[in-house]
Amino acid sequence: MTGLAHRTPEGAYTALDPVIEREPPRQLRVMSYNIQSGLETRRYHHYVTRGWQHFWPSSSREGNLDRMGHMLHQYDLVGLQEVDAGSFRTGYVNQVEYLARRGAFPYWYYQTNRNLGRLAQHSNGLLTRYRPASIDEHALPGRVPGRGALHLRFGGAGEALNVIIVHLALSRRARTTQLAYLADLINEHRHVIVMGDFNCHSRSPEFTSLVERTELLEPVHDLHTFPSWKPQRNIDHILLSSSLEVGHVRVLDYPLSDHLPITMDISLPDGIELVG
Repeated sequence: MTGLAHRTPEGAYTALDPVIEREPPRQLRVMSYNIQSGLETRRYHHYVTRGWQHFWPSSSREGNLDRMGHMLHQYDLVGLQEVDAGSFRTGYVNQVEYLARRGAFPYWYYQTNRNLGRLAQHSNGLLTRYRPASIDEHALPGRVPGRGALHLRFGGAGEALNVIIVHLALSRRARTTQLAYLADLINEHRHVIVMGDFNCHSRSPEFTSLVERTELLEPVHDLHTFPSWKPQRNIDHILLSSSLEVGHVRVLDYPLSDHLPITMDISLPDGIELVG
């Protein structure tokens, strides 16, 4: 029996709820979403007037997560940034697990990059309908610790699909170092999807350097995701290897965070067989 998977202290999966076996897909519906720990922000002044919600429980957070989970239900694989893995400010709710249950995802995993104990558990997360064959966590370089990359390998006996979820630093110098680290990781694999909050636009020098060093493709420039109420910056991205075929790409008008989610339909080569 397979089931809803959560991370134990050893990083293993534990079966909780039964799921239905499904045929290996030839197409994936993929999303990357910075959820701002479940907070809804509609104006710049909300960072000040609602700033207390970053540290203190708020009843509105659960309702917002419910709306997110309803939207996520349509997708096969979701990379999450700025998600809390269970602390005082969320009422000790692991938001990755919560969204997995609301979106009916049988597998989920989180990577805590900045552990502030009971105050906050800053994490990246993954929701998926297919079982990862392996999971690796990477601490990204930088003068200020707390940024990470979550690397998941999917596939059976054939070729592997590698998915890397990132949330990069605010400073250009740190991002440049982090992207150089990621380029070496990406170049070890053939079929790769990299997604997350890069905190830089697709025409920035550091982003251009990553594409040149890895030959990753960003199918569409200038899909603006931030701020969600008046998108003017394209800092959330989904990039992929040339071996993967791109279908529909778009930014969803769901202003439930201060970022909008970015989505992509991806066709898989015949050699990749995902396991349900």
